[in-house]
Amino acid sequence: MRPLVSPANIAALPVTRIRPPSGWTSLNHRELWNYRELLYFLVWRDIKVRYRQTALGATWAIVQPFLTMAVFSVFFGALVGVPSDGVPYPVFAYVALVPWMYFAAALTQASTSLVDHSRLVTKVYFPRVLVPAAAVAAGLVDLAIAFLVLAGMLLYYGIVPTAAVLTLPFLVILTSAAALGASLWLAALNARYRDVRHLMPFLIQLWLFLTPVAYPSSVVPDRWRPVYAMNPMAGIIEGFRWALVGSGERPGVPLAVSVAVILTVLVGGLFYFRRTERSFVDVL
Repeated sequence: MRPLVSPANIAALPVTRIRPPSGWTSLNHRELWNYRELLYFLVWRDIKVRYRQTALGATWAIVQPFLTMAVFSVFFGALVGVPSDGVPYPVFAYVALVPWMYFAAALTQASTSLVDHSRLVTKVYFPRVLVPAAAVAAGLVDLAIAFLVLAGMLLYYGIVPTAAVLTLPFLVILTSAAALGASLWLAALNARYRDVRHLMPFLIQLWLFLTPVAYPSSVVPDRWRPVYAMNPMAGIIEGFRWALVGSGERPGVPLAVSVAVILTVLVGGLFYFRRTERSFVDVL
């Protein structure tokens, strides 16, 4: 009886060699497309794990921004008297908290995703960029749930969005790109230096106060506006307010600066991530 596998058949089989990227290698778009189903399963797994064994489940996507809005309304709106550009302060704050909460959660989870999934990263080959990308994409479910409460608040206060609401998908994409770009840098750094995990709470808190969430950007002095516009979330938050409640002026220049900064951080993060990807297995 002849063997099913002979030396001649083995020699005829194709050989695939997996080598780490060298230099500042760009992303392999074809490879990412081939692994698109893996991205879907990673996103689905992150969504299920996030609220596993929790009493409130996905309700946390509503509770967190709503309670934060209540605290802001009492301290900043009622006690301090922070201006809200003619919009009821609860709506003014919640419109900003919805994208901010998504950005902060996506940044926190994606920046530590490589370490959290070290068993998967060190045992199976796949494009590692899918891990932080899945964490960012999974947060979009929470964002959609929080928007349902926002719609109810707009209805309660009798606020009807204008045609500017059509820019909302573009703003959501910008927010996701901002979270992914920053996460690629932080995730790659966290793989080697675990200090990033301890830095994240302070970084998120500081970034919150540097972003017009509890206050309008109109209170920022003119001489600081160019520097302030370098915060990509500043233009995005003002864009959300303008699109949903008509607050402030059209965020032309600030939003354009935000787009430029986000693209720079995202492209740089992709190249840096690919540059350091070859050492992930050794340091995780």
